[in-house]
Amino acid sequence: MVIKNALLVDDSKVARFALSKLLEGRDMEVNMAGSAEEALDFLNSNKRPDVIFMDHLMPGMNGVEATKAIKGNPETAAIPIIMCTSKKSPSFMEEARNFGVYNILTKPPHTEGLSLVLDQLDSDVTDGNLPEPPELDAAADASDEDLLDIPADASLEMSPKADGEPRASDNGGPQVVPLTSDLIEQIARSAVKTHINNRLHELLSSLFDEQFDHLKRALDESGKKQEAAVEERLNAVTEMIEERTRNLHDDVAAEVNLNLGRELADLRKDLSRNNGFTSDHMAELKDHITSVQTIDTEFWQTLQSEAIQQAHEISRETAEDIAQRTIDLFVAQQRSATSRIYTMGLAASLGIFAVGIAWLSGLFG
Repeated sequence: MVIKNALLVDDSKVARFALSKLLEGRDMEVNMAGSAEEALDFLNSNKRPDVIFMDHLMPGMNGVEATKAIKGNPETAAIPIIMCTSKKSPSFMEEARNFGVYNILTKPPHTEGLSLVLDQLDSDVTDGNLPEPPELDAAADASDEDLLDIPADASLEMSPKADGEPRASDNGGPQVVPLTSDLIEQIARSAVKTHINNRLHELLSSLFDEQFDHLKRALDESGKKQEAAVEERLNAVTEMIEERTRNLHDDVAAEVNLNLGRELADLRKDLSRNNGFTSDHMAELKDHITSVQTIDTEFWQTLQSEAIQQAHEISRETAEDIAQRTIDLFVAQQRSATSRIYTMGLAASLGIFAVGIAWLSGLFG
């Protein structure tokens, strides 16, 4: 889904809270503004949202005026605006589309209606089918209430007659509409209706906010009481478990001690019945000691014979090793003596040869 974040503009905390929960259920990031002026400030100083949910009737700047201001700004004109209102007649929807509203969401919002609107918006954004921002002119400044049947270029003229028809000026200028008592009454009713609707909306919003705050405080108090009751109950259950564990531990320890006492008593009885060695036991013990002595004697004899044999082998190996080393030493000494004799003979031969050479040199020199 390409629609990731939304801006909610509504002066009612209850309405903002209800719609924000529905949007957060669709994994959307939600920012909120309590008035149209606050929404315009938010758009000027923050990242542009993917969609704006605009309340219809608000004190100060209403939803229609805020929509016109947003669509009149080139930097925010492309943001789709969904108007939240109880009016969903075809004529109002057509009029709302003329001043830039993408779609209408009936108040109070429901999951099904919100899903249909967001799915259609997601499809249009993906396919690039969003409507172009309208070109707002001076005629679009009319109120979103029931429009009076007055030409756009008409001027008003005081006239006591109620049945006069609008007439054109003599020079072909704009039409002049006589300001009759019926027209004054119609304008007054429209103004009074608008004032009453705005006032009722303010009162209902204030009432809803008070009820919401009261309900929130009641829920918080109820939650705290429930947490305290649960904690008290958990503490009571914990104490009961610890007490039963201690009792069970005492019961198990008593049972173990009782069983050990019974076993010790039975063992004492067996020892008292079989007190000391009998003559048969002594005879068996004597035979056992004799057999052990016989085994030990045979073992020591075998061990002594093996030790003597190993001593003879070690002595023989040692004598052979000593004799071999003696022979090797003698051979090395003989070789050393022969080498010295050979060296002396060679030196003597060389000396004689040198003397002979010298003698011959003197003889023939």
